[in-house]
Amino acid sequence: MLRVGSIGLGGISNGVHVPGIKESADLQLVAICDIDEAKLKAKAEEYGIPADHCFTDYHDLVNCPDVDIVDISTPNDFHAEMAIYAAEQKKNFCVEKPITLNLAEAEAIQKAVDENGVQGMVCFSYRYKAAARYAKALIESGKLGRIYHINAQYYQAWGLPDKNTKLVWRFVKERTGTGALGDLGCHVLDLVTFMTGEEYTKVVAHHKTFVHEREKLDGSGMGTVDVDDQSDYLCETANGAACSFQISRFTAGRGNYQRVEIYGEKGAFVYSLDALHDGIDTLDYFDESDPDKQYVRLEIPEEYKVSQMQCFSDMMHGHGDGKNATIADGVKSQKILDALCKSAEEGRWVEI
Repeated sequence: MLRVGSIGLGGISNGVHVPGIKESADLQLVAICDIDEAKLKAKAEEYGIPADHCFTDYHDLVNCPDVDIVDISTPNDFHAEMAIYAAEQKKNFCVEKPITLNLAEAEAIQKAVDENGVQGMVCFSYRYKAAARYAKALIESGKLGRIYHINAQYYQAWGLPDKNTKLVWRFVKERTGTGALGDLGCHVLDLVTFMTGEEYTKVVAHHKTFVHEREKLDGSGMGTVDVDDQSDYLCETANGAACSFQISRFTAGRGNYQRVEIYGEKGAFVYSLDALHDGIDTLDYFDESDPDKQYVRLEIPEEYKVSQMQCFSDMMHGHGDGKNATIADGVKSQKILDALCKSAEEGRWVEI
């Protein structure tokens, strides 16, 4: 049994990390940390965590002798310092995506991990969708042959003006690094690589901000939005596949919508996820040799249905399946995000 200390008690922690920890027979939540003392107290009561294992300073949680591994679910600007500190204290950890704000910080995390002999996992949560895992296995078996085109979308609607969303940290560059690109775009960049094995070699991007001011959280007036609300980008892979991505937080009617179309010489796969339809992930297959020429909804075998936090536990116990995102994967992802930002700023293709 590995004892987990969790830093950051926001939406991703409450919705994914803590439920996953509690469902695992190999993990136990023993300590929590958040700078919001009211939230910390409420979650302590909900999770049954004693007061002496509730912290407002993450250093105290990492140094708690009862904490074996550290779970980092904070805004992006804290990722690097927390991950590096955990590594320096010889504690394995998982950290939310994107791994941090820029490539230099990501490489500093990698250096700390390497020097201290610990393991880290980046929580690219869609690697744990059964449809994505099944697609990966079928593509690796040669089902599609050479891949020619990949089209991916990730749409949400919470940025729309009628949602009256205030200036949360995801709209502030010094806290988040990028907007929709890092929040959503990095997920599908990783998901495409995960499923297909394709590696990006050059990129070109266009970013746009639709709402430039939002009300500050403290009610003191309006604040500036200085990150992208929408990101479109093209990528080319080492094997010559042409990829297009459309990312937005301004797409009406979309809760958490993903669609990845993969077209090869022998057929095609369409992976889809829609939170407004029970959050069910699906996989449709087109076989070029099928005389009916129809897309067919595939039944996903049970073996591909896994839990992110259980996979983290398996990795920490030394018997993972090799499909988790390592810190090296996080560094690679951050390099691509930085290249996309450079491309959008300079209006040109950028080599990876």
